[in-house]
Amino acid sequence: MGTIKFLCLEYLNNFVKKPLLTNMRSKPVALLLFVYLSLFAVQLQAQQKKWTLRECVEYAMQNNISVRQSELDLQLSEISKKDAWGAFLPSANANITHGWSMGLSPNPITNVNQEQNTRFTNAGISARIDLFKGLQNLAQLRRSRMAVLASQYQLQKIREDVSLNVANAFLQILFNKENLKVQQEQLQIDTKQFNRTQQLVDGGMVPKGDLLDIEATVAADNQRVVAAENQLLISKLSLAQLLQLEDFANFDIADEEYEAELSEVMAETPKSVYDKARTLRTEIKLAEANRDVAEQDVKVARGAYQPTLSGFYNLDSRVTSLLPYPFWDQLWDYKGHTLGFQLSIPILNGLSTRNNVQRSKVAFERSKLALEQQELDLERNVYTAYTDVQGAQKAYDAAVSASEARKQALTYAQARYEEGLINVFDLNQAQTLAVNAQSEVLRTKYDLIFRIKILEFYFGIPIIEKP
Repeated sequence: MGTIKFLCLEYLNNFVKKPLLTNMRSKPVALLLFVYLSLFAVQLQAQQKKWTLRECVEYAMQNNISVRQSELDLQLSEISKKDAWGAFLPSANANITHGWSMGLSPNPITNVNQEQNTRFTNAGISARIDLFKGLQNLAQLRRSRMAVLASQYQLQKIREDVSLNVANAFLQILFNKENLKVQQEQLQIDTKQFNRTQQLVDGGMVPKGDLLDIEATVAADNQRVVAAENQLLISKLSLAQLLQLEDFANFDIADEEYEAELSEVMAETPKSVYDKARTLRTEIKLAEANRDVAEQDVKVARGAYQPTLSGFYNLDSRVTSLLPYPFWDQLWDYKGHTLGFQLSIPILNGLSTRNNVQRSKVAFERSKLALEQQELDLERNVYTAYTDVQGAQKAYDAAVSASEARKQALTYAQARYEEGLINVFDLNQAQTLAVNAQSEVLRTKYDLIFRIKILEFYFGIPIIEKP
């Protein structure tokens, strides 16, 4: 790529200097230049793209591995449903056998065994259909429909979980961005303080020890900036992995503004939030669908106790080289038909049917317990989310108050330092406390925003509003 870039730039430089007629004769090189500049423009546009939260969520719905795996599970359920429909259709098969017989064998004309070499062909068509199978086919069809519904709920749950994870990762990036700005601003302030102190030391107005303290503070600021940059890079990588992006080094998000405002959901009681979540949440619907599937499995297993009745039809014919007339005439003359019904009554099968029924009953009971557990988990999660919002709001308010107090304390410390009433170490202490308080405001702010989104999520409010 570097060589191509050099050649293109060299050609561009020469292109300006050469006459137009000469340039027109350099079509291959011009094409090369055009291709390179086009690729460069596309790459530049990709680097400059800023992903919004909506774009991240929508992209994750199409590319996240968990979502795609769940979509494949849904496809398998749809195929199983087609299998259930196919069980109602008759089965038909054709067969043909061609071979040679050498040695003693019956003559098809005299029916006497004799030494002979014979070439023969047997062909046939058979069909079979289940007329009654203990209602198993019908129960299996109903079960397949329920399984498709369960797979749809599973896919929806995966999508909701991924959306929540994407939102959390997105907000984490916003926090790390703002925190990096805070650390960089503090570095600039301390750097200016270092330069001013250097001038004062050179003028003999302050001791050199103050300069050394400021220098140590600047070094600590640089460390915090590097740590903030690393945290930002890691958070971008986490979101890029959720989106299944390969070029995460150039990945960045739009600087969207989010305010830490309480949601209207907080006007509800935890019980009312749970009651609504109980009717809306996908994990409850999924557990109910799995219970229905397990209940239908019991009916499928019980169907094996019933007798089965099937109808059949066979068409057979044969051709042999011993008969002195044409192939197709033999095939027609020796054809035979067989049709009838077959009744099968289960009597003893090593207790396999009974054991299958018992296993399906146990699975049904487990599915009912799983539903009860999901309801308990949902209730606990809703109450926890409600309490987390209240706690996050209090933590945010306390952080804002502490930050304001630290700002005033820093202003007071700076005034006292200017008057020579405190040393530079005390000033640095005040600055560090002020920066930490500001970072805590950012942390509690985005924590509150995410806690609110979780509570709204349980109340049926989507992570991103529909366009």
